Amino acid sequence: MFKKVLIAEDFQDTNQGILNTLRTQFNIPVIQEELYCDKAYNRLKVALSHHEPFELLITDLFFKQDHVDRKLTSGLELIRAVREMQPNLKVIINSMEDNPAKVNTLFKEENINAYVCKGRHGMAELVKAIQEVYHNRTFVSPHISLNVSDNVFELDEFDILILKDLADGLTKREISTRLKQRNISPNSESTIDKRVGKLFDEFGAKNTNHLLAKLIRKDKI
Repeated sequence: MFKKVLIAEDFQDTNQGILNTLRTQFNIPVIQEELYCDKAYNRLKVALSHHEPFELLITDLFFKQDHVDRKLTSGLELIRAVREMQPNLKVIINSMEDNPAKVNTLFKEENINAYVCKGRHGMAELVKAIQEVYHNRTFVSPHISLNVSDNVFELDEFDILILKDLADGLTKREISTRLKQRNISPNSESTIDKRVGKLFDEFGAKNTNHLLAKLIRKDKI
């Protein structure tokens, strides 16, 4: 079993629950915790420099802002920074996020090892995830079906109109004007913004160019 684990989580109660579970279920010798991503990164860095690296990072995706200045503000930023420093570190995400497309992107693009949904059965899932990851297998919360992803999401005619205009370099305001000229409704800028935001979520895209590239690869447009 893992000998050295770091928990990055900004809720102390959640931290304590994870700590108790790891100690009870696995008797892991070294379990440390950090409330901030920057401090978690520094702890990982120091351990690596001392040739005593952590073997597993358990992190949330979201960290609330407070009075402390931070460079790394999310679990995703922490994972990306750590991957550059220690590529072989095992990573388990423990979060409330349950969007299949987003979770799928985390596996494909961030190379995480497991994804656990916080909730009633969260600790039991975390135990299973640790066991699977230790044996070099991946784990996904049973509450998330990665089969229900962008592969089955169908674009409607309105989506395609917006996407074609975006691909032509039009702004959302210009798209709104063009829709009005064509007597197509809804045509407000806010509606377009919401629709594009939904597409970002469905396809796990970071920006418009990323969204268009993903859709082209999947023959959606």
